[in-house]
Amino acid sequence: MTLNYRVIEVYASEELRHRGKPLYEALVAHVKGLGIAARCLVTRGLAGCYESGELASRNILTISYNLPVKVEIILPSAETARVLPDIEAMVTEGIVSVREMTVHSYRTRKHLIPRQIKVRDIMTPDPQHVAADATAAEVLRILLPAAFSGLPVVDRAGRPLGIITQGDLIYRGKMPLRLGLLAASESRRRDQAQAALAAKTAADVMSRPAVTIEEDRTVTEGVDLMIRGRIKRLPVVNADGLLAGMLSRRDVFMTIARETPRWESIQRRDVAVENLRFVADIMRRDTQTVAPDAPAEEVIRIIDTDDIQRVAVVDANGILMGMISDRDLLAAFGGRGQGFWEYLSCRLTKRSGDVCRAELRKTLQTKTAADVMQTGLVMVGEHTPFEEAIALMVEKRLKRLPVVDADGKFRGMISREGILRGSV
Repeated sequence: MTLNYRVIEVYASEELRHRGKPLYEALVAHVKGLGIAARCLVTRGLAGCYESGELASRNILTISYNLPVKVEIILPSAETARVLPDIEAMVTEGIVSVREMTVHSYRTRKHLIPRQIKVRDIMTPDPQHVAADATAAEVLRILLPAAFSGLPVVDRAGRPLGIITQGDLIYRGKMPLRLGLLAASESRRRDQAQAALAAKTAADVMSRPAVTIEEDRTVTEGVDLMIRGRIKRLPVVNADGLLAGMLSRRDVFMTIARETPRWESIQRRDVAVENLRFVADIMRRDTQTVAPDAPAEEVIRIIDTDDIQRVAVVDANGILMGMISDRDLLAAFGGRGQGFWEYLSCRLTKRSGDVCRAELRKTLQTKTAADVMQTGLVMVGEHTPFEEAIALMVEKRLKRLPVVDADGKFRGMISREGILRGSV
């Protein structure tokens, strides 16, 4: 099979600019932004001459250093009419030509994270941080209303010493509930948590040493470090080792959603795209399910023992009806006395299971899974491309997504961690 392609060639010089950028950079960026099956090549000449009579050379004895530049854009013939007018408008001085090219095969490998992107390009700069002698209560005050759940701890010079996460506050600081639940609780419980943490410092509860990454490293290196260390965020340091930013999984996902080409459109041009990944490749298939008439006590027991902390509610045919999390249970039982609050506190702080269950039974009564589940779910199909699932999670600010087949039957769950592992 042969493919009909064309080559747009631009002959210009290195001094030419388009909106403040070198023309060749602007041309490449423009083609990249179109998301089409196109490749670009920029070459810089050693010497040349122009119609004006100017001679360009690297020779130090020659007056001009304005070396010639050639940009080649290889693209499907059908795309030429879309691309050429913009290129002609951008090239205010130089030559633009088009020639036919017969392509016998076109293969490319799919990368979700562009390998040239540096950590400094996507990190959150100047992040909030605390000193080692700050109280854990101060840390909690910062994290409760925040969109993030980790805070770097720095020394007096601004070098990272460690990081405080939600898990650190729970297991070292004895915070009774995770941040999301505590933020949704009544003020009296938040005040109690603040008082309990006031006696501890950031140094007492932080994870140390800080696992950091330099700002000029690539994002793919940062992702590798996150995966190896099983961590969700990295303090970013500058050349002097001072805190310069934070790199989180959400930063990575937002980059993927923004930078990923339109692979389906590229494939339609008979381009063989290798390393295609779909939701089915990375979803968890061991996610727990219950029937809609399952008692709430069974739901709580499953959430208590499952690391995904979600339970899918399915009908007799396996059709997904809803999902249940501990926050849904809190909404259902929070107004029914102290039992459920005590249960959540017991579960997180590893207190006696018998005590927890005894307290919980005071509030369970007759509720079922159908009574407490969330409906109207955002979900994806098994064959949804990776990048579409990522874009959806970024847009909806979701940490997990249920996966269904073509008939709506529940198949599993994808999480941020699973997507991060599959993106490199």
